[in-house]
Amino acid sequence: MTAVPDARGADRVPAADRGATTIADRVLAKIASRAADEALTAQGGVPEAARAPRATVVKHHDRAHVRVVLELAYPSDIGARCAAVRQWVTWRLQELTGQTVPDVAVHVERLHPTHRHGAPR
Repeated sequence: MTAVPDARGADRVPAADRGATTIADRVLAKIASRAADEALTAQGGVPEAARAPRATVVKHHDRAHVRVVLELAYPSDIGARCAAVRQWVTWRLQELTGQTVPDVAVHVERLHPTHRHGAPR
């Protein structure tokens, strides 16, 4: 590590030698949960009774492995909604944190019927 004088003549440590920022797994999980909610909202939202999306993240070196648990309305295009969540969570985590996200597993925990019993379909 070699100090470099700055404009004022004071020694300054080069950026590469100053250290690194570490982002905790739980912070990445909060970002992933929010990104999943954003993706679902952009597609028309979720049923009122549905819980907010939840995420867990396991980091290994510079890779974040994400699992998102969510609830969806039924009937709907479940595959398309899960793909949109997967894509948006991946993009947001990479954009906001610089983490590589090789996989986002989306688990649909519950489906909420959008029709009422006895009502015509």
